[in-house]
Amino acid sequence: MAKVEHIPYFSNVLSRNINVEVTGHWGHPILMFPSSGGQYTQNTDFGLVGSVMHHVEAGRVKLYNVETIDMMSFYDDNMNSEMKIHNYELYMQFLKEEMIPYIQKECNTHRIGVAGVSFGGFHAANTAFRFPDVISHLIAMSAAFNIRNMTPLSDDMRIYYNCPDEFMRHEEAWKYNHIQIVLGTSDWDICLDKNKYMSGILNEKGINHWYDEKKWVEHDWPLWKMAFPEYLGAYFN
Repeated sequence: MAKVEHIPYFSNVLSRNINVEVTGHWGHPILMFPSSGGQYTQNTDFGLVGSVMHHVEAGRVKLYNVETIDMMSFYDDNMNSEMKIHNYELYMQFLKEEMIPYIQKECNTHRIGVAGVSFGGFHAANTAFRFPDVISHLIAMSAAFNIRNMTPLSDDMRIYYNCPDEFMRHEEAWKYNHIQIVLGTSDWDICLDKNKYMSGILNEKGINHWYDEKKWVEHDWPLWKMAFPEYLGAYFN
């Protein structure tokens, strides 16, 4: 039986606790994000963690499901765009300076994996593309890659640096050659076009990745629970 811990990690950057659910005893660490506004336990509650439990119990991977601040940034409709991006930049600073180093130390590794579904896929992709040196794997399922629709009427340059389908056009491919990148989607996925577009950018840059388009399944948990075990199995069996 895999070990499960719920940790209130105090972030000095954010001046608050960020909850983390840790599943597994050992294995390569995968930092996971919930979908838009979801609790840090969402991936467990909806069966995504359970779909890969055989990899966890075999000691291949160890999962870190982290709380986001979606409702205090992009999903707060009463917050102006500058405050949204300010808060999210603090969250990215938390990931880079606190959460990822915590996982690196606990698992005695320099590079970790990141994964997420829907808006959690955005968080995973944004983290991987902004901090490639510390990322080994990116598994983005039904992800979005741009947040301008949630930060209207603003030309704040910090928005650009949180839109992977914009800033990746100007990055150097060698920075990403070591990352195993998966963009997972389906032909009925509401984010299909976003993933095709992002895949096209990576192709133009010569960045190796796996674009995977499933058939006849919608943007929802059955798709992700089908795909996630396949992706982990490709890299950690």
